[in-house]
Amino acid sequence: MTTVQTQIPDQLLQQAQYMVQQGWVANIDELIAESMRRYLESHLETMTEHFIREDVQWGLYGED
Repeated sequence: MTTVQTQIPDQLLQQAQYMVQQGWVANIDELIAESMRRYLESHLETMTEHFIREDVQWGLYGED
């Protein structure tokens, strides 16, 4: 497991703390990890398409 240090807006932290207090998640760490997982999963198709297009562009024209 890796530790990440970041800054987030106060209001976002307050909302996260409220979710923990209400029992929606066990703790802030779990909420952040789940949020990142969902974000990455929801953008995977877009990211994959982007990389494929870059590869095709490079393959056709040899440009980065």
